[in-house]
Amino acid sequence: MVSMNRNCFFLLPVVGAFFLTAACGMQELPEAEGKAEAHRVELTIWGAEEDEALLSEIFSSFQSHYASEADIRITFEPQSESSCKDALLGNLEGGADVFAFADDQVAALAAAGALDPIENGDEIRQANLSTAVEAASVDGALYAYPLTADNGYFLYYNKAYFSEEDVLSLERILEIAQEEEKEFSMDWSSAWYVYAFFGNTGLEVGLNEDGLTNYCTWNNTDGSIRGVDVAQAMLSVGTSPGFSNRTDEEFLKGVKDGTVIAGVSGVWNALAVEEAWGKDAGAARLPAYTCRGKQVPMASFSGCKLIGVNAYSEEPEWAARLAQWITNEENQSLRFELRGQGPSNIQAANSPQVQSSQAIAALLAQSEFSQLQRIGGKFWDPVAEFAQSMALGNPSGASLQAQLDRLVEGVTAR
Repeated sequence: MVSMNRNCFFLLPVVGAFFLTAACGMQELPEAEGKAEAHRVELTIWGAEEDEALLSEIFSSFQSHYASEADIRITFEPQSESSCKDALLGNLEGGADVFAFADDQVAALAAAGALDPIENGDEIRQANLSTAVEAASVDGALYAYPLTADNGYFLYYNKAYFSEEDVLSLERILEIAQEEEKEFSMDWSSAWYVYAFFGNTGLEVGLNEDGLTNYCTWNNTDGSIRGVDVAQAMLSVGTSPGFSNRTDEEFLKGVKDGTVIAGVSGVWNALAVEEAWGKDAGAARLPAYTCRGKQVPMASFSGCKLIGVNAYSEEPEWAARLAQWITNEENQSLRFELRGQGPSNIQAANSPQVQSSQAIAALLAQSEFSQLQRIGGKFWDPVAEFAQSMALGNPSGASLQAQLDRLVEGVTAR
């Protein structure tokens, strides 16, 4: 595993031991009877690099709260939530005690013995939204602590260019972007976003019962919408002068420099978009696009961020306490305030501040057309390869059906 930066947050409680000394050779007196050193607890936590400032504040409050019980030393190591599973399973015993990860990894982590069912599961269930609880569960058992309920995507748009009616149609968005010599941005290098075109067409993709391999019908040649119909629609979008195939980072750069006036992203960019566009910052569910003469609402994967406790932790009780502290109502509210991320905690999610967020409202509107991401690892590369071809205007000239057949063969490989 690649080495990571470590940042330690120490709080040293007063132990109460003291010494008496004198210049004339007086011997040091023994520590007063009955005064024992505080139990030292050392915990390592993995989290997103951009969460470090937020987490340091949470760590400090945790250490202060339990200062009378233990000398708590916390080491933070940046680790991508999307690849946490691979890093952890590479060295379970040497992995973090507490870690943040995306919910689609929970089944594999539980199956590998990295996570144990949470003992106070009923308490956690009652405190969190049902969708987040479902995302943190395997076969009805809760294996992780819900942290956010916002791991999805929707449309950001600049109100100086678009009306609320305009953003209902992808074709209208592209038309306006072209007229203004600006761009609509979406990341087709990521299969996570590409699902948007297939999800509401009747074509299917998902995880088989083995929990590892996929089924996929995106190359179907019959039905009201065929695979080639979606491919042709994507090709039409990809070759539009108003379209830009940008990563999430490039989308934000375009928002800031004025080249991008609409795009698909998530709540993690809400604060930056609002800062760049000010009062003109808008958010809505994803638009519909034209496919075989029909208006098809764009779909999305949904999900949650979770906090897990390593089953191999040498301090399982304290690791569980820290995980629950990070995900409690107060700290989920703090996460929304500082990072703009939507809480899974019911009380935090129902606060006036969260309810007034345009990004959260857009995510909730999109939820009607979303589904939990439950996909095996063979899904990502074949879909991204196909989508990149569509974004470039199909430079190989290969038939769309042949490319879809290749996609499905890769996605369903065992």
